[in-house]
Amino acid sequence: MFGDMMGMMNKLKETQKKVEDTKARLNTVLIDESSTDNKLKVTITANRTIKNIAIDDALLEDKDMLEDYLVLTLNKAIERATTVNETEIAAVAKDGMPNIPGLDMFK
Repeated sequence: MFGDMMGMMNKLKETQKKVEDTKARLNTVLIDESSTDNKLKVTITANRTIKNIAIDDALLEDKDMLEDYLVLTLNKAIERATTVNETEIAAVAKDGMPNIPGLDMFK
């Protein structure tokens, strides 16, 4: 019984380390998103840190339009980054979970 418990604890520790490593790696995964007309381009990491924003000069003349472009494009980028982030973390966590009887009923 204690051998199984120690094995599970070690597996959980390994999984925790893998999750932390994956989170660190996701800082290097870049996601590019653009407005439909390419007047605004955003680059963020899979951990949702903004790395770059490129704005076409035409947008600088209309503050309201620029704000709308920023909101829409940033939201699309964040949504994509969140999907990548959650998929990667879930895959690592699922792979590293110990086989605990009855836990599969929560899938």
